Amino acid sequence: MYPEEFEDQKPFQPFAMVEFAENPEPRCPCVLLLDTSSSMQGRPIQELAEGLERLRTELLGDAMAQKRVEIGVITFGPVRRAAEFTTVDQFEVPPLSARGDTPLGAAVEAAIAMVRERKDQYRQAGVAYFRPWIFLITDGAPTDDWSRAAEAVREGEAGKAFSFFAVGVEQADMDVLRRLSVRPPQKLEGLKFGQLFQWLSSSLAAVSHSRPDDAVILPAPESWTRID
Repeated sequence: MYPEEFEDQKPFQPFAMVEFAENPEPRCPCVLLLDTSSSMQGRPIQELAEGLERLRTELLGDAMAQKRVEIGVITFGPVRRAAEFTTVDQFEVPPLSARGDTPLGAAVEAAIAMVRERKDQYRQAGVAYFRPWIFLITDGAPTDDWSRAAEAVREGEAGKAFSFFAVGVEQADMDVLRRLSVRPPQKLEGLKFGQLFQWLSSSLAAVSHSRPDDAVILPAPESWTRID
């Protein structure tokens, strides 16, 4: 993880100044980009919600991660911000319901915009931060044009603006994910959302215990991945 260079500043939101004054620790932001289209109905959406709760519980058990890791949630089917960025001690798992199609391209662009806005707030408050994560979980094929989103991911990764991770669930189109993500996408074994989110919590906690200019070796994901 590497520090970001300051860019042009945007108008600052006053409420955030109080938040950062109370907790000036460097921030490690992660957007969870969650597919909640109709194909996730039933057990998949339930397991996903339980996995989110496990992520919250695991991170709450780490005093440093509580102060530094920030979680935001965007769901798509349709695209909506289900939870704005907040530290783990203030994070509440949003209710999830499966409906609609899979506007993956629009969702990725929304996540990039959310990260950009949060970084503007960090800069204006003088708060250090780690490179943000965008963590996509999807179980289907896109129903919109995702070519612009793929280009935005490539540009963001090349400029170290964020790190993009993609996880395919069940019938996910892994070929699309390989073309969307610079990093090789991972395939979830069954519905092992619990193990996936335990890995994510361990990874984010490891980053939070480092410094913004440190490289961090992430744990291997073997407990929840499968190779087709």
